[in-house]
Amino acid sequence: MSVREEFDEWAATGKDRGMEDRHWHTAKHVLARLPAEAGDAVLDLGTGSGYALRALRERGIGRGYGLDGAPEMARNASEYTDDDAVGYLVGDFDDLPFADDSFDHVFSMEAFYYAADPVHTLEEVRRVLKPGGTFYCAVNYFAESETTHAWQENISVEMTLWSRDEYRTAFREAGLYVAEQDAIPDREVEIPAASEFPVDGYETREAMIDRYRTWGTLLTVGVAP
Repeated sequence: MSVREEFDEWAATGKDRGMEDRHWHTAKHVLARLPAEAGDAVLDLGTGSGYALRALRERGIGRGYGLDGAPEMARNASEYTDDDAVGYLVGDFDDLPFADDSFDHVFSMEAFYYAADPVHTLEEVRRVLKPGGTFYCAVNYFAESETTHAWQENISVEMTLWSRDEYRTAFREAGLYVAEQDAIPDREVEIPAASEFPVDGYETREAMIDRYRTWGTLLTVGVAP
């Protein structure tokens, strides 16, 4: 199954809203760090329900574009967003349909690892960023977060499993300076007492703590020279 087919199915069954609820726990902290100013143009890669751009518009960005590989996702995001300054389109991470130096910032939450050619995707991000523009790339699925590795078994799309070091190296090779890298914990998911395990797919309380509190979401920030 392709990325388009997989996530069209998610959108049709309402999973896009479910992703928004789950991702918001850490996405809101990532968005708070993104140095968007009034009038800035922002691209959201793997926009899903479009929640990130709606939040950024409340902060006063000038224009937002949400790109998703699944037509149903983009369609739903448009229906959820009543704002002429935000547009959603279907596109490929490896061939971004924008001119060079188009954006002040690019944001991606829980989507980058679906890129068919992630190194080239970073080159495309670098291309569409203005000099000094930033790429805020947030992922929950990465090498150090071992409890997330089983996700690949539950999805038909091949996912890229990079380590923190591999993210930094790939950013640099694509021409982006690595300004910061951080693990943002999810402190909103409740973790039951040890006596209640196994629960929710976790054999031990320690495994659940590792997933949400220790590793949470990996944020890598790149800056275009």
